[in-house]
Amino acid sequence: MSGKKPIPIPELLKHPKVLKVTEDVNAELLERRQYSPPVCSALSQNFSRLQPTDDFKFTVDKEAAKQLPDIIDKTVVKIQGLNAADAAVVKTYQQKRNIGIVFSGGPAPGGHNVIAGLYDATKKANPKSKVYGFLIGPDGIIENEALEVNDDLVNAYRNLGGFTMIKTGRTKIDTPEKMALCRETCKKLDLDALVIVGGDDSNTNAAFLAQEMYTDGVQVIGVPKTIDGDIQVRDDNGRVLCAMSFGFHTAARAFANSISNLCTDSSSDVKYWHICKVMGRVASHLALEVALQTHANLTLIGEDLADYVDQRRLKKTGKEGRVDYHAYGITLRHLSRVICDAIVRRAAKGKNYGVIVVPEGVLEFINEIQVFIIKLNTIIADYNKTHDKDFHSSFPLLEDKLEYLRRLAQRSREDFSFTLWNTRDDDLFNDIPAFFQEGLLMERDSHGNFPFSQVETEKVLMDLVKDYLNILKEEGRYRLGIHKRYFCKTLKRADLDPDAFGPLLFENYEQADMLLRKSTIISLKTLKQALVDGQMLEGDQEIPTAVSKIYQKSVPAFKTQNHFYGYDGRGNDPTRFDCIYTYNLGLTVFSLIANGATGQMAAIRNLEQDFTKWEPMGIPIAPLMHLEERKGRLTLVLEKSIVNVRSAAFQVVKANREKWLAADSAGDHFRIPGPIKFAGKSEEDRPITLELNALADHDD
Repeated sequence: MSGKKPIPIPELLKHPKVLKVTEDVNAELLERRQYSPPVCSALSQNFSRLQPTDDFKFTVDKEAAKQLPDIIDKTVVKIQGLNAADAAVVKTYQQKRNIGIVFSGGPAPGGHNVIAGLYDATKKANPKSKVYGFLIGPDGIIENEALEVNDDLVNAYRNLGGFTMIKTGRTKIDTPEKMALCRETCKKLDLDALVIVGGDDSNTNAAFLAQEMYTDGVQVIGVPKTIDGDIQVRDDNGRVLCAMSFGFHTAARAFANSISNLCTDSSSDVKYWHICKVMGRVASHLALEVALQTHANLTLIGEDLADYVDQRRLKKTGKEGRVDYHAYGITLRHLSRVICDAIVRRAAKGKNYGVIVVPEGVLEFINEIQVFIIKLNTIIADYNKTHDKDFHSSFPLLEDKLEYLRRLAQRSREDFSFTLWNTRDDDLFNDIPAFFQEGLLMERDSHGNFPFSQVETEKVLMDLVKDYLNILKEEGRYRLGIHKRYFCKTLKRADLDPDAFGPLLFENYEQADMLLRKSTIISLKTLKQALVDGQMLEGDQEIPTAVSKIYQKSVPAFKTQNHFYGYDGRGNDPTRFDCIYTYNLGLTVFSLIANGATGQMAAIRNLEQDFTKWEPMGIPIAPLMHLEERKGRLTLVLEKSIVNVRSAAFQVVKANREKWLAADSAGDHFRIPGPIKFAGKSEEDRPITLELNALADHDD
């Protein structure tokens, strides 16, 4: 025992080392706060102007033209920097302004820098101008809850993650009453402009607010934000205007770092399959990026599954003179078979472990599930409308909901004109596990979307996989490969001749170093029979312990560890790329406002290229709108961007699937992107998908 006396608690708490670790401020935080992102050339000048361009063409939806008449004819504008300008431009640029900004939807790394860029540019033009941050998302506009942004507030959050400065919310401004309250708030604060930072729904809000407040003279600018990467803008000719929303790079890097750690773990403690679900409800961009950064053994891309065509089923039904529409798009059962095949093939090479990456919305790309979702969305919406009640309140229990569906199926049998939910639908739905039935019947989100993040996607898939693996095990097809060296050593230690037992136990004893047990040996009973038939054992003798040990080693146990990557990534401090990107987006917003723009989305082109080639611009939101079914009715919204299966990034992943599966005797090909480094060089200083896709987008 040491003779030293313990430090009294009051003294301990005052010790410099204790104070250092209990303070809220650390070196990383200070470094981030002090970092000044570089500024695009066009935004670094004293003034700017907007240069309209007809280089980009969009097909305008008739409904968009009808509902958004004052902003539908807006064009893409490029921002040009000016060191000097005439008196009229200077006066307009430097006038006192009141600008409001709101965060909408889930957080995305870099949001604070949008505010910082907007604030710096606004104050530089006129120190008397004011920037207001609306609190808790769109509710802040509706209820006029705002705070004035100042130097101390901005400086406290520069280059930091989250939306902590003003918080965020998911309220949608989708009624005349809410629109009227927003107009009233803007009038009370005497706002010249309103900035909405958010995803597709939020930028849809921006378009309608721009139309609503057009005659009020309030400019509305949108900013693309989502870690899912599903806001990408191309014109009718495929030319890229906005290649990536902010926050995607940070989230993907955070996920890839954690998943690469699991890759290392799986190949070290060789008994687990790690199932990694990553965010991405209707698009698999994050899963694709993670695949490129980690080389996980198997990555499912929802858009690829939806694109699947079962040629065998088509040929079979074609000979019968009919078309099997179920052949288009992979089924849930077939997908489970694909996963099983990968697991079985790796096990045969002694690798009963691995990493599978799954986008959270993968089930939305499964044809049969999509049909159920569409039908159930309609049923729920119709019930709410017809009965003026909430479906989920009326039927609180799963059995209550199932009984209602059974009544609909009964109705279809009695009334042939009612086809929304028929007997076949009901039978198929009742074959689904109860927990998944409950998932499909759960409440939709505020936008009418099915909340895939709340469904245990990995459990749905893995339960099917486990069931099929058990069948394959009983058929002798799911076997764990045994190293020949280990087999020989084990038998020699027991004074048994491996060359005598080997041909009886293994189907490839003479040809391979990784031995595969004969498919007919599926139990100790069948093992004994094989030894008896091979005259290595009498009927009343016990199986030698060493041989029994080898058999047990060849029987794989399928063990999984499930992981969800979502909130951790979107709450991460931004990468240097996202810091620079978002700060310049904030500067772009002010330039658009100072030059009188409205109904525009702030964007920066050429993100995949060197920073010196970045081009700030404004993209008109109204021409990007189209009709889409929401809550059972057609609604005008901004179209989401999904993974293009013909893109260079996807083709690279597709071409390397077999290599990364590594169903051979060689090692795995796991790649370690490493942790996010704010300072110094990072291996991925921008999204890999962004760079790869740009290879096909440029002629040079």
